[in-house]
Amino acid sequence: MTLRVLFLLMLCLGLPHLAAAGNLPTSGQGPVLRIQGSNTIGAALGPALVEGLLGEQGLRRIHRETLTTANELRIVGETDQGSRVVVEVAAHGSSTGFAALKTANADLAASSRPIKDSERVSLESLGDLKSPGAEQVIAIDGLAIILHPDNPLTQLGTEQLARIFSGEVRTWEDIGGRRGPIHLYARDDQSGTYDTFKELVLSDRGKSLSSTAERFESSEQLSDAVSADPQGIGFIGLPYVRQAKAVAIVDGQSQAMPPLNNLIATEDYPLSRRLFFYLPPSAKNPWADALVAFAQSSEGQAIVAANGFIAQTVQAMSVTPNALMPEGYQALSRHAQRLSVNFRFEEGSATLDNKAQQDLSRVLDYIKQHDKTNGQVTLVGFGDAKSDPARADLLSKLRAMAVRRELVKSGVVFREIRGFGAQMPVAANSADEGRIKNRRVEVWVY
Repeated sequence: MTLRVLFLLMLCLGLPHLAAAGNLPTSGQGPVLRIQGSNTIGAALGPALVEGLLGEQGLRRIHRETLTTANELRIVGETDQGSRVVVEVAAHGSSTGFAALKTANADLAASSRPIKDSERVSLESLGDLKSPGAEQVIAIDGLAIILHPDNPLTQLGTEQLARIFSGEVRTWEDIGGRRGPIHLYARDDQSGTYDTFKELVLSDRGKSLSSTAERFESSEQLSDAVSADPQGIGFIGLPYVRQAKAVAIVDGQSQAMPPLNNLIATEDYPLSRRLFFYLPPSAKNPWADALVAFAQSSEGQAIVAANGFIAQTVQAMSVTPNALMPEGYQALSRHAQRLSVNFRFEEGSATLDNKAQQDLSRVLDYIKQHDKTNGQVTLVGFGDAKSDPARADLLSKLRAMAVRRELVKSGVVFREIRGFGAQMPVAANSADEGRIKNRRVEVWVY
């Protein structure tokens, strides 16, 4: 069995990755692995994961070497024989990763957004980049809307954000703030962070980014610019808030949600997003396979958390009931705990998406490790609004049944399956992205 097949098999089965040193080839000319793409990933998380993999492989004197080009570096380790093992990372934006795969200048693409349909078609010769083995969610992030620390505003709606960043709203007093012009700060066009903001906030409302926005390739520089400008507002990945102030976000009829870890972990926070490694199915680089496997392991997810992102480790969390919840949901929250994962589905289907497929093994591990297999798990389904509320209720329960069907195969006996229809939306139903977010299944344990 080849290393590639073994690594991907372990991913599918949720088995631990290989840990013995010396599994991967270290000889030959040039870098053993080339990663290109997202600055959000490549600035710190990607290099940290590479360092973890090099350490796992028994390499010594692991260090980083900066290059003359900004946002590029090498991570270097040494074998016992003194040979250098080099991994190259270039972090110029998510779209550059897919372009580099096409020109064979990268072995792995890092992206802070899903691959676009046009990119998927362009890379068909490398295999299906949307297949479960190719599209790997390595972390969850939240886009934070940041202001100067002295700005008195505490929350903004996505509709307001669209009007602000398109330039329609030009002064702070127009949205209830202090007097003065609004100064816009944004990531550059190559950035997955910008693509995500454009998709979640601007495009579906028919808006585009104002030409007055100051653009940045570096997340850190953007955040520092906002925190130094009392009139500034920007959007940034959660680990890069730094000295700025992050505000709560409202989307449609959702409650105001600050960018808190538990709301981002479940992807309920309106501006939550997934961070990806894309591994071409036709690739033959065992280091790329190994990095993907390491990123999904418990050690890799600990590195994710240490770098300020949200790990996919499943945890139980208490939910405080409130009057906005349906009575049945309030009762559930009084007696059970919610797991920090939501199951979501492919657009327009009842098929679990790639992250949900990965999460099945994580949830199953939690249930077994905590001895919850016999009648101590409840699944709760939600959906988007329909003209017939009864149909929304039925569809929400059917989604929960789809998750039940998969976990029953591993011997889980459920306490209850509930459907709450279109109640408790976490996003606006006016756009596809919002409807997909609302079509979700929660896991509760007693």
